[in-house]
Amino acid sequence: MLRYTLKRLISLLISLMVASVVIFMVIEVAPGDPASFMLGVNAQEDTLVALRAELGLDVPKVQRYFNWVSGMLVGDFGTSYTYRTPVSQMIADRLWVSLPLALYALALSTLIAFPAGIYAAARRGKPGDLTVMGATQLGIAVPNFWFAMMLVLIFAINLRWFNAGGFAGWENGLWTGLHSLTLPAIALALPQAAILARVMRSSLLDILGEDFMRTARAKGVSRRQALWRHGVRNALIPVLTIIGLQFSFLLAGSIIIEKVFYLPGLGRLVFQAISARDLIVVESVVMLLVFAVITVNFLVDLAYAAVDPRLRSRT
Repeated sequence: MLRYTLKRLISLLISLMVASVVIFMVIEVAPGDPASFMLGVNAQEDTLVALRAELGLDVPKVQRYFNWVSGMLVGDFGTSYTYRTPVSQMIADRLWVSLPLALYALALSTLIAFPAGIYAAARRGKPGDLTVMGATQLGIAVPNFWFAMMLVLIFAINLRWFNAGGFAGWENGLWTGLHSLTLPAIALALPQAAILARVMRSSLLDILGEDFMRTARAKGVSRRQALWRHGVRNALIPVLTIIGLQFSFLLAGSIIIEKVFYLPGLGRLVFQAISARDLIVVESVVMLLVFAVITVNFLVDLAYAAVDPRLRSRT
C-alpha cells in the first residue's frame, strides 16, 4: 500500500507542475493589458509604465511564473490588480462559501443516489426500477439553472421558506449558513444524484451477475443478504470515480448557480476577475481548483486500493 501511495503521490506532483505551466501560459497570452484596462484607453504611457511596474508586469514572464509558484508554496498568491488586496484573503473568503456548498450538494447527491440505485438494481425490470430510471433521466435532462430558478419561484417567492439569494454568513450560526445554501445545494445535487444513481444501478447489476454472487446464493445466502454483504461493496469502484469527479465539478463548476443565488463563491470571483482582466486572481483560483481536482482523484485512487486490494499488486 505504501508503494502504491508513493507512486500516486509522485503522479500528483507532476500533474500539478504541468498544470501550473499550462495555466500560466494560457492566461498570460490572453489578449488585453491589465494596466490599460484599469486606466482606460486615454491613459498616458508613463502612467501605464508606472502601473505595470507596481503590479509586477514589467518583469519577464519566466520570472513572473517562478515568483507566482514560489509564492503559492508558502500561501502567498500575490495581490489583486483590481482590488489591491491579497489574493489569498479573497480566495479564503469565498472558499468558505464554495467548499461547504460543494460538500453539502455532494452529501445530498450521495444520500439520494445510493438508496435509489440499490433499490433499482434490486428490482430490475419492475415498476420500481422503471420509476427510478425515469426520474434519473429527467434529472439529467433538466438544466440545473432552470431547476434553480424553479426552486426560487416555489420555495422562496411563493412559500417563503428560504431567501431568494445571498449568503447570511457563518458568523450568524451554522444553521443560518446551511439554510442559505440549501436551495443552491439542492439545485446542484439533483442532477448529480441522477447520474450517480444510474452508475450505482449499472455497477451493482454487473456485480450481481458475477460467479461469486451465484456461489453465495448457492450456499444459502438470501438475495438481500448477498446484495448488501457482497454486492454493494464490490460495486463501489466506479461509483467512487463518479463521486470524485462530481466533487471537483461542484467546487469548480458552480458559477451559474452562484450567479442565480448571488452567492459570493469562487466561481463568481473568477467571473469577475476575468471581466476585470485581474490575471493574478484568475491564475490563482484556477490553480487552486486544479489542485482540488487532482487531490480528489488521488484520494479516489487510494479509496480504490482500500476497496479492491488487487489494484495494489498491479502497480
